[in-house]
Amino acid sequence: MKLLLTSSGLTSKRLGKEFVMLLKKSVQDSKILVIHTAQKPEHMIFVNEVGEEISKQGILLSNISYVNISGEIPNILLSKYDAVYVCGGNTYFILDRIRKTRLDNSLKRYVKSGGLYIGVSAGSIIAGQNIQIVGWGIEGDSNEISLKDLRGLGFTNIAVFPHYKHKLKREVEEFKSLVDYPVESLKDGEAIIIKDKKVKRIRKN
Repeated sequence: MKLLLTSSGLTSKRLGKEFVMLLKKSVQDSKILVIHTAQKPEHMIFVNEVGEEISKQGILLSNISYVNISGEIPNILLSKYDAVYVCGGNTYFILDRIRKTRLDNSLKRYVKSGGLYIGVSAGSIIAGQNIQIVGWGIEGDSNEISLKDLRGLGFTNIAVFPHYKHKLKREVEEFKSLVDYPVESLKDGEAIIIKDKKVKRIRKN
C-alpha cells in the first residue's frame, strides 16, 4: 500500500521529490489519472493547475488523464495508471460520487495491488475509515447532500485534518478527545506518506 495524503497537493519541492520516489517507473514513463468533480467552467481552473503541478515533477502532459465523476463515467482500468490523484472539493459529494460511479471498489483493489493513491484535502480525508472529521469545526464542509454513510475507503485508520491553522488547534484537540483513532493535522504544503505499515510525515519547508 502506498498513500500520499496531502493538504494542498504537490505544492513543494519536497513533496514533489517524495512523489517521484513513490513511483515504480521513471517519471517520463509514468501515467497519472486525475479524479475530480468540477461542475462549473471556473472549477476547471483548479483542475488545470493540478495538471501543471504534476507536469512540473517531470510527468509528460500526454501521460496525464482526467475523469470527472460528477456525471456518468466510462469504465476505467485503474491498473494502467502508476498513480491516481484524487482532487479536493466537498468531501461528502466526492465520497458519494465515488460510490455511485463504483470507483470505491476499484480504488480499493488498486491500492491493495500496490498502486499509488494521492489525496488532496477531501481526497485525503476519504482515504480514512470515516469522514466524520470533515464536518467538525468552523471550517468544516457542509453536508448539503445529507450523506448518511460516512464510512471512508478504509485505506488507513488515520484521519487527516487538512488546511490546518493555529487558530483551529482547540477544535482539533476536541475532536481527538472524542475518537479512538489517530488524527493528523496538516498545514498546506504538508503530507503524510503511508507505505505498507510505515507512516512518514512531511512538514512544510
